[in-house]
Amino acid sequence: MKTIIEPFRIKSVEPIRLTSRPERERKLAEVGYNLFGLPSDDVLIDLLTDSGTGAMSSHQWAAVMRGDESYAGSPSFTRFEAAVKNLMPFKHVIPTHQGRAAEAILFSIFGGAGKCIPSNTHFDTTRGNIEASGAQGDDLVIAEGKDPQSLHPFKGNMDLAKLEAYLQEHGDAVPVVMLTITNNAGGGQPVSLENIRGVAALAHRFGKPFVIDGCRFAENAWFIKEREEGQQERTIPEIVRDCFAVADGMTMSAKKDAFGNIGGWLALNDDDLAEQARGHLIRTEGFPTYGGLAGRDLDALAQGLSEIVEEDYLRYRIRTNEYIVERLDAMGIPVVKPAGGHAVFIDARAWLSHIPPLEYPGQALAVALYEIAGIRSCEIGTAMFGRQPDGSEKPAAMDLVRLAFPRRTYTQSHADYIVEAFEEVAAAKDSLRGYKIVKEPKLMRHFTCRFAKL
Repeated sequence: MKTIIEPFRIKSVEPIRLTSRPERERKLAEVGYNLFGLPSDDVLIDLLTDSGTGAMSSHQWAAVMRGDESYAGSPSFTRFEAAVKNLMPFKHVIPTHQGRAAEAILFSIFGGAGKCIPSNTHFDTTRGNIEASGAQGDDLVIAEGKDPQSLHPFKGNMDLAKLEAYLQEHGDAVPVVMLTITNNAGGGQPVSLENIRGVAALAHRFGKPFVIDGCRFAENAWFIKEREEGQQERTIPEIVRDCFAVADGMTMSAKKDAFGNIGGWLALNDDDLAEQARGHLIRTEGFPTYGGLAGRDLDALAQGLSEIVEEDYLRYRIRTNEYIVERLDAMGIPVVKPAGGHAVFIDARAWLSHIPPLEYPGQALAVALYEIAGIRSCEIGTAMFGRQPDGSEKPAAMDLVRLAFPRRTYTQSHADYIVEAFEEVAAAKDSLRGYKIVKEPKLMRHFTCRFAKL
């Protein structure tokens, strides 16, 4: 059949409150035009993030009831650890309450003033934790990854020549090499298995540990299976294991590709690094067999890890984004192509070319989408990444608006509504104006800053 149906039935429903445009305009003004400040009850379709916002399966809810809340040595941890090691063959698995906690622990070890940490593209919390330690995060994605219209099948790849030059230039100042799969800030674009192995080989040749930010590992494995030569006959778990087999560690937000509403982990092979990490964990998160999570959360994640690698689910997940990208592209709306894994990305800089980058065209589009249709999205551009460590500001590599789809949450009619909403925005796009930031914190300002219309 041509139609890709949702590979699940709906067993429980959550009502959506319909709002009027005057209500939404008032709400936007109240929160300083920052969509993170909106109460979720006032959002019709919430595409702010796919992190922790998905629907758990009946098997996961059954696993919740099995959760054991012992402070130390819970069997829930044993099941969780086994599920992680089944896909990611690391020696030490250290649970955390979410991915940014794993990052904070990692950079308490590897960060510090004068350090330089390369990646394909660091995402916002990763960069925030790096900079909070005094270190500097640098992005070395391939040139095609900065071109929204390029059809390169693996636009998330690290530029290996740039990485080699970077390691030669910075030497001992580089404590670790990182890689994000998929490349979230670059449009949800995948990284090839060949590139993962190439990054690992370079890191190891220069004596550096190699750590993967694996938040969307299953989606990345699906793209490898679909697009990389020689991978078509392999299973998703086999590809996943190969991706992590060459790494020395990983950080993970289990709120993404583990079907969790909360949770994460740091995994390492080195005994001494793991001991340091567990010491930090005990001070800030909890005992090493729960790490800030309830036993019921650990059991839900263990079950989720078995469900995320199902090919029927991944086929439906990726096809949903492709469908919306195809519809928007046909309307002449510039989108990041090919479609990414977890989200649809609009090239706001190209579409709203009358708004300069330092007036945040992505924010202007995101605000308009909520105002007109009640859809909450997320700016991934100059508002998020424009502020420099010295306090200056420059345009980000791209100004995108991300529509991140919660897993197993919305249906075909929601997708069609999103397309229709863009038809309405398109009719008004030339009248949209930019924004200025009137209040901001020093780090990760996009979460809490306030905007004013220009």
